[in-house]
Amino acid sequence: MPYHRMSADEVHAFLTAEPARPAILGTTRADGRPHVAPIWYALDDDGSILFTTGEDTVKGRNLRRSEFAVVSVDDDAPPFSFVTLEGPVSLSENVDDVRHWAAIIGGRYMGADRADEYGRRNGVPGELLVRLTPTKTISARDVAD
Repeated sequence: MPYHRMSADEVHAFLTAEPARPAILGTTRADGRPHVAPIWYALDDDGSILFTTGEDTVKGRNLRRSEFAVVSVDDDAPPFSFVTLEGPVSLSENVDDVRHWAAIIGGRYMGADRADEYGRRNGVPGELLVRLTPTKTISARDVAD
């Protein structure tokens, strides 16, 4: 089966496609076991992936400790495609930043008319803004072709 790697432009288009696809976040627990969880995300102009999570969640604790993560986004309809990004993460507890990005993310998944609602709901103390800066990208388009 041929492997159709995506160009940088194709990766960007895939990650920002509508309707928005959820991503799967992979982190590592303190004892070395993997942890995966679905997330909503937004792509920043610099190519980083942003999402929010509670500081006391498994993923929040894992991210704070390891400062590294992997995110995978897939198209589950034939002919199937995916993008996987891995790299270091930075965390912000700044409520204004969390609220700003939570609104962008919420609007992306739930519609612009609900963006502020999600920003207010998730832009609160105890929530983290996570920025994953990709250092490695793996992609494939039309896997079943």
